[in-house]
Amino acid sequence: MTGKGLEQIFGQVVREARIGVGISQEELADRAELHRTYVSLLERGKRNPSLRVVQALATALGTTMTRLVSEVEARQRRK
Repeated sequence: MTGKGLEQIFGQVVREARIGVGISQEELADRAELHRTYVSLLERGKRNPSLRVVQALATALGTTMTRLVSEVEARQRRK
């Protein structure tokens, strides 16, 4: 298991959740009080988010940290 793999999976989960909610990266960034560039980097698996960032993203997406991380774990098991 590599950190980069987890980062990429997390980014995919966030991107899909964002698209599912029907908002842009900029809107997600505004809702989560993050920079749009940082959201872009997260979605591409180029950054490792802190727990505070995961919480802010979950809230902005109308979900929970548990659901985001559970989806990452489920996808990692399928690899």
